[in-house]
Amino acid sequence: MSAVVIAPLAEAVPRTAVVLLGTGVVGRALLTLLATPAAQSLRLVGAANSKRQHLLAQGLSPGDIVERLARGSGDRDDAPLLAALDESGATRKVVIDATACAVEASRHPEWLEAGYHVVTANKALAGGELSGWRALRKATGGGAIYGDAATVGAGLPVLSTLRRLRQCGDSLLTLEGVFSGSLSWLFNQYDGSRPFSSLLRDARRLGFTEPDPRSDLSGEDVARKLLIIARNGGFALGSDEVEVESLVPAALRDVDTAAFLDRLDELDEPLRQRQAEAKANGKVLRYLARLNQRGRARVGLVEVPPDHPAARLSGTDNQFALTTTRYHATPLVIQGPGAGPEITAQALLGDVLAL
Repeated sequence: MSAVVIAPLAEAVPRTAVVLLGTGVVGRALLTLLATPAAQSLRLVGAANSKRQHLLAQGLSPGDIVERLARGSGDRDDAPLLAALDESGATRKVVIDATACAVEASRHPEWLEAGYHVVTANKALAGGELSGWRALRKATGGGAIYGDAATVGAGLPVLSTLRRLRQCGDSLLTLEGVFSGSLSWLFNQYDGSRPFSSLLRDARRLGFTEPDPRSDLSGEDVARKLLIIARNGGFALGSDEVEVESLVPAALRDVDTAAFLDRLDELDEPLRQRQAEAKANGKVLRYLARLNQRGRARVGLVEVPPDHPAARLSGTDNQFALTTTRYHATPLVIQGPGAGPEITAQALLGDVLAL
């Protein structure tokens, strides 16, 4: 009897191939998820940080990407990464942007117009200049999908809920809430018993803030989220139309990060005064984002009474209160943890799987 030789099966063409831009805390959390059974239908064909990249159309192991990038060499170039997506033969080709880079974000329309789906946690385009938002809307008209759940609320179903309401003929009237996990934690803790700078050092050590906390304290990140929600709700707001209150004293805005961290105590007295005034009024401080029916938008510190919904938050909770034509007497409230690499990475993976 002759032996039967069974040839190995050729590797199946993946349904979805992805490249990952950004291997910081969110990118690394996503790489962990890409190695789980939930992502078994996906093939990672490229990954890049700000300086290096690694790619293979036949597929990469998510577990050793960070090490390979650390040992790699060569300049960053998007073209080979996109070529790896094309060479994979996948039905769906996805660029995942887990960076905060404005340059990468500016390329989102170009990728969409070329037929690549884009899934992102990067707010720089959708929450930036109005011209960028309009370019993004135009680019999604060709069939490629823009997955942006991770840009607002670390994956809480804010944008998807708002879009569903509008598809049903509802209209956004006003918006209010706490859109920053780090600022939520800080003001949930701040009662005057400890200096604000001490709490800020704790928040930074726990990973609740960016390495340079001014990214959070400036209010600019909250303003970008407000713009993204408002624009999805039909308000064509420009970035210059949001009034932003920064918690960073003018003298500390242009110093380097090390100098800022050395001078954190300079935050204390202005905030101590604000907290004392709020307490005297029987209120507490919260960093709120607000949009009214006339399109006036503001982010900044607000005194709120103890029974205000934002006064009852805990931890890093975000809260989004949407008042619409149909949710008019009582707003629709979406609330939950609004910070953390794992839940942000899950939002990115969810958008990819939704394709």
